[in-house]
Amino acid sequence: MHTRIRRTGALAGAGAVIFGALAVVAGNQADAQQPVPTPIDQLLGQELQGKSALGRVQSRLAELSERNGIPAAKLQQILATDETSWLDKDGKLFYREPVSGTKQVAAPSPRWAKDAVAAATGPAFELHSKPGSNRVIYLDFTGHTITGTAWNTNGKPATVNVTPYDTNGNPSTWSTAEQDVVRDVWARVAEDYAPFDVDVTTQEPAAAAITRSGASDQQYGTRVLIDPTTWYQSGCGCGGVAYVGVYDNTSNHSYYQPALVFTKGVGTGAKNIAEAASHEAGHNIGLSHDGTGSVGYYQGHGAWAPIMGVGYSKAISQWSKGEYSGANNKEDDFAVAGQNGLTLRADEHGNTTSNATALSLGTSVSGVYASDSDVDMFRIDLSAGTFTFAANAALSGADLDIKLQLLNSAGTVLATADPAAGQSNSATPTGLSASLSRQVTAGRYYLRVENTGYGNPLNTGYSTYGSRGGYTVRVS
Repeated sequence: MHTRIRRTGALAGAGAVIFGALAVVAGNQADAQQPVPTPIDQLLGQELQGKSALGRVQSRLAELSERNGIPAAKLQQILATDETSWLDKDGKLFYREPVSGTKQVAAPSPRWAKDAVAAATGPAFELHSKPGSNRVIYLDFTGHTITGTAWNTNGKPATVNVTPYDTNGNPSTWSTAEQDVVRDVWARVAEDYAPFDVDVTTQEPAAAAITRSGASDQQYGTRVLIDPTTWYQSGCGCGGVAYVGVYDNTSNHSYYQPALVFTKGVGTGAKNIAEAASHEAGHNIGLSHDGTGSVGYYQGHGAWAPIMGVGYSKAISQWSKGEYSGANNKEDDFAVAGQNGLTLRADEHGNTTSNATALSLGTSVSGVYASDSDVDMFRIDLSAGTFTFAANAALSGADLDIKLQLLNSAGTVLATADPAAGQSNSATPTGLSASLSRQVTAGRYYLRVENTGYGNPLNTGYSTYGSRGGYTVRVS
């Protein structure tokens, strides 16, 4: 009896195996009968404007969400409401920016270059905001050949030779005015990206410093190409184009390069080129447009506008998290950038009187205010007398609005400077620097530098969120 039971159990086990095998076969047959999803590139067929593209790929939003690194609901909103959003035939999101309504700005570029040069050499083409960083944003004014990229598909030329930036009809030389524009654009974009650990440069990096070869490659970036020709712009009638969230791609990184700014769309002035360059690089690091329920791009209020809106007419443009009235995009720009390869730079100065940075009378010390929670503290020993204490924001395109406080040796606040912010024209902010003059007795004093906002971020000003950037401190 014992043996028979075991044999029966063995047969039952074998039957289970046979049944399982039959189930697998049946399952394979069922799988074989499931329709294979149509590839995205066949659904789209070509690059399509957002709403048209959404009509074809609505059922595949989850797949497109993963492909673009954007939540499905947000991607749907972008495609449905932003007329400048596009999907290429592979389902990657990019933007075609409208042309600027104002091609020139009231304030000329500052005089900086002394001599014309025959090639893109010299100081204007050797500028770095954070040399040594593993991240880079290369502002390319010198021309570039585009081939083998997403910009060479869908009937566009297989090879495009973009000519150098030129305003005097001679692209083989760089006049002092042209070099001044390069210098001013760099200064403005460098200020926008000052809170990040990234080198904004006009000196062409090695290809490996821009292109990311894989997940282990930690040195990469983007090229923002200033394009004075009619290529692509003549077809789209736009001010710039860029792919979204491709800055830290671990595959096909170079395929989605470069971001482009068209001077035929935004003008040849430094202010407009810089606004467009920061904006297009912003798309590369994952940022979408800041608009409202009625407009795709918010044009700001007072002297302020968001970088991912449109800041051509505003002297203060900052990163935003949608604190203005009617904002349709509440994304935290700094957090999104961090998720796409750009982290905040490390703090450079102590935050308290115990670890304050020493100052010498008459000598400027530089700093960058990178975190909204930061406080930078400086100390100086003075004889009795009257002194000027100053913290100056960046000379071009300042983002940081400064509150300056003078403290005595016990840490008690003696005086505060925080002037009202505004603009004298669309390129020149006012009230961002802070200074005070005071008669003091001999002893140790401290300067505290903090970021500050102005007015009401809903409709008259801005909060401390985007008030970050470079500054210098000086006692004289």
